[in-house]
Amino acid sequence: MFQHYKFTAAERFLRYVQIDTQSDPQSSSYPTTEKQKDLSRILADELKQMGITGAHMDEWGYVYATIPSTTTKKVPVICFCAHVDTAPDCSGTNVKPILHKNYQGQDIVLPDDKTQVLRISDYPYLQKLTGHDIITASGTTLLGSDDKAGVAEIMDLANFLMTNKNIKHGEIKILFTPDEEVGKGTAKVDLKKLGADFGYTLDGGDAGSLEDETFSADGVQVIIHGVIAHPGYAKDKMVNAMKIAGEILAFLPKDRLSPESTDGKRGFIHPVRVEGIAEKCTIDFIIRDFETEGLKKKEDYLRTQIEERMRTYPKASFEFTVTEQYRNMKEILDVNTNVIDFAKEAIGRAGLELKMESIRGGTDGSRLSFMGLPCPNLFAGEQAIHSKLEFISVEDMNKAVETMVHLACICEEKS
Repeated sequence: MFQHYKFTAAERFLRYVQIDTQSDPQSSSYPTTEKQKDLSRILADELKQMGITGAHMDEWGYVYATIPSTTTKKVPVICFCAHVDTAPDCSGTNVKPILHKNYQGQDIVLPDDKTQVLRISDYPYLQKLTGHDIITASGTTLLGSDDKAGVAEIMDLANFLMTNKNIKHGEIKILFTPDEEVGKGTAKVDLKKLGADFGYTLDGGDAGSLEDETFSADGVQVIIHGVIAHPGYAKDKMVNAMKIAGEILAFLPKDRLSPESTDGKRGFIHPVRVEGIAEKCTIDFIIRDFETEGLKKKEDYLRTQIEERMRTYPKASFEFTVTEQYRNMKEILDVNTNVIDFAKEAIGRAGLELKMESIRGGTDGSRLSFMGLPCPNLFAGEQAIHSKLEFISVEDMNKAVETMVHLACICEEKS
């Protein structure tokens, strides 16, 4: 099927990563940064050039497109989804992608900051990439494979199917979203317009991996109200909200319940932002647990710890606000088993070993699943994401394209 096809995922990826699409967690606009639309416009135009006439970007920066069915069967409509934004954690400005051909296990020193060295000892997955072509950034920015790899792969899928119309598949929907990295990737999505029965995000790591489980997630905002007074006359009057915030943070466990001390299926309480003055200080937390009921336990624990600290300061007060962020998509996928079964078979047909994983995080698929579109996460090949040492294998990207094609065929065959 792919014997004479020239994959375009890597070529597209090398272009897309040079467009700055970083999202902004402090912004209240949609999308949170206008520059995300720079890539979305390009994607809509390229899809039109392939012959997908209805491809378009809406006012919020979402790209919608439909690859027409090539079968007379009634086939469920699949959606493939990826996000255009990159993480706020590391700069995405002036990304310089570098293609390292025929990798042979050597250390890769990134030229713009020679202290950034990619080593097998730090990233054992590199052992599986001997002979592959590897793409990195230059050492001063992230690469952006999260999730421009998924974007490029879905674009290559569209290119493959539009140039190989003899392959039997049902109608396929494409969705590119902004703001996934700041938890707003589905805020303005129109599922009715999308019109899919189930979907797959292309936003995972190792080739062959399939993720059907995420954290459940809440945000907690704690606002501490101190008592302000002139510092020259503050004795027995002032209560400094920033110092109370410092005590709260200092009392958080260091050997458990934190990202630094947990892995596997253990969740955490994680302060992500502190802002304030002596009179008023705000701490933002994220709470994560694979069991949704575990969120409440962690929130109760955090509230108790804050109450204990506040007893020392009877004139101060605090607010404690919980906001639901997303829920473990496994709750939905466990009753939509065919969505997972199709993906497992497609990974096998692509010649890969299946690797079922749980995401210590969330994806657009988490929210989409609970909005009515069951949506597990397929591998895209991305490695060392959100860092200056981010890398990806061209061959892994091509395998992601193959897997999606097989998925579309399997869905048609079994209908």
